[in-house]
Amino acid sequence: MVKSEKQAFLERWHDILAPNSLGYRIRLLSQLVRRQFQSHLEPFGLTPSHWVVLCCLWEEDGIPTSTICERLQQLGGTMTGVLDGMEKRDLIRRQRDPQDRRIWRVYLTPAGEKLKEVLPPLIWELRDHTYGCFTPEERDTFSQLVDRLIAHLSQLSDEAAL
Repeated sequence: MVKSEKQAFLERWHDILAPNSLGYRIRLLSQLVRRQFQSHLEPFGLTPSHWVVLCCLWEEDGIPTSTICERLQQLGGTMTGVLDGMEKRDLIRRQRDPQDRRIWRVYLTPAGEKLKEVLPPLIWELRDHTYGCFTPEERDTFSQLVDRLIAHLSQLSDEAAL
């Protein structure tokens, strides 16, 4: 049986064509996880961007805006809008560094600190539900593979920038 040109094309490139490509499926997975995540944060008037900033500040309060951007691999302009919204909601406050007036430090307010009691248990439960189809070992392996791919792509991006 002779393959048509179309069949040959599809067989050759199947793994890189949407919806079969890994990149497409990772994007779809990201959207699905983000929707679940957002639905759990919405009752608190928060977004996933707010969550990651809160996590940084729960680890180390009073860090510079630039440090938050570095840790989250975010651009400064994007982060400014997130912080503006959080400041309007009285979750954080920004203050100039007394030693270097160019630096803005970000601090939790009592309202931002209080969320530490409520949100982590909620997100822990969501994590268990979201990844419930994995054993703990599979979840760890998946996480390690994702970390490795992020590191690899970050390195490629850094090399391309040189």
